[in-house]
Amino acid sequence: MESQDTKSNDFDALAEARRVLKEEGEAVSSLADRLDEDFAKAVETVFRCKGRVIVCGMGKSGQVGRKIASTMASTGTPTVFLHPAEGLHGDLGVITDSDVAIAISYSGETDELLAILPFFKRFGVTIVAICGVRESTLGRTADLFLDIHVDKEACPLGITPTTSSTATLAMGDALAMALLRRRGFRKEDFAIRHPGGSLGRQLLLRVLDLQHSGDELPVIGIDTTLREAIVEMSRKRLGMTVVVDGGGKLRGIVTDGDLRRALERADQPLDLPVLEIMGASPKTIAEDALATEALRMMETHAITSLLTVNPDGSPRGVIHIHDILKTGIK
Repeated sequence: MESQDTKSNDFDALAEARRVLKEEGEAVSSLADRLDEDFAKAVETVFRCKGRVIVCGMGKSGQVGRKIASTMASTGTPTVFLHPAEGLHGDLGVITDSDVAIAISYSGETDELLAILPFFKRFGVTIVAICGVRESTLGRTADLFLDIHVDKEACPLGITPTTSSTATLAMGDALAMALLRRRGFRKEDFAIRHPGGSLGRQLLLRVLDLQHSGDELPVIGIDTTLREAIVEMSRKRLGMTVVVDGGGKLRGIVTDGDLRRALERADQPLDLPVLEIMGASPKTIAEDALATEALRMMETHAITSLLTVNPDGSPRGVIHIHDILKTGIK
């Protein structure tokens, strides 16, 4: 009898992985050749849906269905996942006559899924089947049929949903992306639905959201000395302070770099008037500018702060490069 160690030595994990990936890739590629008018009709039906898209599936089909529902919802199509078994025990109340249903079952004979099809029909809901058997109960009942038939599963035993579940996911992605294009969905639309993600932060966060203003803004008068500038900069901890004239108008900025240069060239630098060391043309940015724009501007000019200014010329706030980088924007 062959030992387990001998079997292990004969096993080639890389070869097995390559076989699975090759077979699943070929199966997904073959779906493109079988797309027909039902797919185009499904896209248009969902696009014109006045209610929600209800995705249903059991087991692996249900798990893939949840991902499809999530992708569609995040790309502009109001979508929910309905577990067929839960639907039979009260959750069918989510269905309205304005909805569209996407029913997922490779065999087309999943009992729990078939049991809720009459309820979709009762409400006049268009049923889009993602199914591998056109002559199945689901295939015959559905209004539109998206063919995900595969020749075999990648599972060496031929029983674990592998190639078929990958084909299901790919068909769902194809439907979601076609809808995205049909809607003219933009990055900005995606960001609105993903405010916590990196793209959402890049496209939604503005200077106004991150700037320091009010008591947080370091401010000194133009007639003050470097000594007083250091006190204000140390107190506000932003590595800079704005300089204003007697009327409160922005006249300049003093940065850590200005301090170092003053210390290098003057014998009594702390008594120098800030007018002699300040930058007289500080870079400014609009409050409603994106934080990414502020970051690019800082990188271009090799600076760490940008000012915002009120209509009357007085300083309103400051955004520091660290404020932007802490959000994860790069």
